[in-house]
Amino acid sequence: MKQMTIYDIAKLANVSVATVSRVINDTAPVKDSTRKKIEALIQQYQFQPNAMARSLLKKETGIIGIIVPDLTNPFYTEVLAGAETEAYSTGHTFLLMNAIGNYEKESAYLSMLRERRVDGMLFLGGRINLKNGDEELDQELIQHASSIPTVLINGTVKGNVLTRVATDEYKGACMAVQYLIDNGHKHIAFLGGEMHMSTTSSKLRAFKKTLKDAGLTVREEWILPDSFSIDSGRKQMEHLLSLKKQPTAVFCVNDFVAIGAIKTAIDHGVQVPEDMSIVGFDDIPLAHHFIPEITTVSQEANELGRTAIQVLQRMMNQEKVKKHTVIEPKLMVRKSSASLRAIAAPAKQQA
Repeated sequence: MKQMTIYDIAKLANVSVATVSRVINDTAPVKDSTRKKIEALIQQYQFQPNAMARSLLKKETGIIGIIVPDLTNPFYTEVLAGAETEAYSTGHTFLLMNAIGNYEKESAYLSMLRERRVDGMLFLGGRINLKNGDEELDQELIQHASSIPTVLINGTVKGNVLTRVATDEYKGACMAVQYLIDNGHKHIAFLGGEMHMSTTSSKLRAFKKTLKDAGLTVREEWILPDSFSIDSGRKQMEHLLSLKKQPTAVFCVNDFVAIGAIKTAIDHGVQVPEDMSIVGFDDIPLAHHFIPEITTVSQEANELGRTAIQVLQRMMNQEKVKKHTVIEPKLMVRKSSASLRAIAAPAKQQA
């Protein structure tokens, strides 16, 4: 049997293609007798509207473009899971681009999404996480966002001119460091992250301010940035343990760094948390299953993704939205951290 098109249905029903489109998409009133005739023909010929034809009629593709920096990072997959759940409810699908932190790839993907006329775009990581944004890269993104409704997740461009949804990472870092202080730790180190990235800069500022507000010393030799990987956590913990004086607690820029730091500390005979408390950031799924389970700051990644899609959908419907939507972080206390007082008490009793 020949595959029916919307034009065939319109011809058989002796109506315009626009009328058939109104019935299919229920976008405008259609005379009851005409609607019944069209619906009967659709059922008789088992007509399925072609996605391309539908996009031409509605001037929509039903596709949201997403540019991410690293699909292997479980934080981003959690964000995408939340976004997909929300997008599915409105019939949107994703065109996913993995830029691997390469700005040239980001530029190529921006052009591809524009050429494919996606309905909207989410942008994560890469250029929008630079501490001192590159003006040329920013302007390129702003230009594309002028023709495609765009939401930035956990990042921004100079002037904060684009719509963004972000977890308050500064507040999350303050919460983590204050938790360690409240549990008796006065000697705290900072591990991981790249200094040219805004996420590292924000957390380090929060780290220093929280220590200073508590009247504690910020020891520069205990501030050890590097990268965001497990290997970075290993390497920087090795360096930390080689110093003459070690901290009783460590705040890590993310959970990957925390995992590397914990593994290396244990390999060197340092008990976690009895000898050293270690706290991460992001609350990736592995944080709950690692041994010891990692105390960390949840960025509410699933909610971050859902909220970004909700904001984007309002933009695609040409509704007004706030320029900046904030997601509140949560401190997840688990077994990689402990109170110094609680650890010291048994030791005193034994003495």
